[in-house]
Amino acid sequence: MRKNSIKNTRVNAEVQHELASLIREGIKDPRIHPMTSVTAVEVAPDLKTCRAYISVMGNEEAKNNTIAGLKSAEGYIRRQLAKNINLRNTPEIRFILDESIEYGVAMSKLIDEVTGKEEVQKDGEDNQ
Repeated sequence: MRKNSIKNTRVNAEVQHELASLIREGIKDPRIHPMTSVTAVEVAPDLKTCRAYISVMGNEEAKNNTIAGLKSAEGYIRRQLAKNINLRNTPEIRFILDESIEYGVAMSKLIDEVTGKEEVQKDGEDNQ
């Protein structure tokens, strides 16, 4: 099976959906921040391993605690995935902190600041 096959894409989407609902509703660990989302999931073509990219809106401590909480609940999460998704193998999950959303927000703010300054300068030139 090729890495970007249709089947692999569907498996990735299904695992991402189930993982997001498990984190939102199934895990009662207080270390896991309420603003946690699964941004992407990459399941290996042999269905043995899985990388789950997790985004947490909060400070560094909240991010570290959330990843630690997810790692400690990995067995439970894997068992629930096996129950909910019918796969030949249930993948072993590695949780990776994804900071791309925060990076995008920071870049957007910087762009807005630059364009705002240009508009103020342009308005000042138009009035003269």
